[in-house]
Amino acid sequence: MASLQRKPGTGLLLVGHGSTQNPDSSPPTHVHADEIRRRGLFDEVACCFWKEEPSMREARHVFEAREVYVVPNFISEGYFTQTVIPRELELSGPRSTRADGTIWKYCEPAGNHSSMTDLLLRRAREIAPELPEEEISLLIVGHGTGLNDNSAVAAKAQAARIAERSRYAEVISCYMEEPPLVANWDELTTAPNVVVVPFFIADGLHSYQDIPVLLGMESEPTAAASQRAVFRHEPRRLRGRNLYYASAIGTEPGFADVILDLVAAFDDKHGTH
Repeated sequence: MASLQRKPGTGLLLVGHGSTQNPDSSPPTHVHADEIRRRGLFDEVACCFWKEEPSMREARHVFEAREVYVVPNFISEGYFTQTVIPRELELSGPRSTRADGTIWKYCEPAGNHSSMTDLLLRRAREIAPELPEEEISLLIVGHGTGLNDNSAVAAKAQAARIAERSRYAEVISCYMEEPPLVANWDELTTAPNVVVVPFFIADGLHSYQDIPVLLGMESEPTAAASQRAVFRHEPRRLRGRNLYYASAIGTEPGFADVILDLVAAFDDKHGTH
């Protein structure tokens, strides 16, 4: 991780997806913003969302700082980071100068950071610490979408990086909405133990309510994670296998450092002025 120095006269905007159907989608973004605000590196730190308030369009008017760094708290480079966020925030490229002279700097999404591989491996180990890795099929689950071909790239790349380390019986990327489908997990894997790590920002609608139904862990979507006493009990015995299901990668406390590292990477690539 890069060491970021205080940046007077600047603001930081974290952009999340949010949800009108699940209360747990936005909290990780707020938590990471609170931690960064506590460190006092920026004059202003704010959050905005696609599906919650404050909206991206509202966020264009909340900063007094002359320079604003924008970090998408998203896993993949895809429809939202390439189309929605630039449109809603009126960003023309990595660096956008507004009519009032303010400069907005558009960083890469959190999921692009090199630390994601180690964070995924940590989650996989935490959910099944007693199992020999060579007896585990590891599934990295992404969303996948027909809206943008890049949506599945992040999960596929992470699965390939983990597979290169030759620790697990097999490492496979699969998706909610495009093949290979997570619903077919038992056909995709061969080991007696299957560990599933959702490559998502939050334990929200998709990772906590939708994917467990696709896995067969639940017959229908349950209440949100924050509305239940405990996370899921592991493992589940399903389809002749031991199935372990981890929490979303974006809830890791270290994500605040990932975000700051992306700001530093922007300055390294594009300069500070």
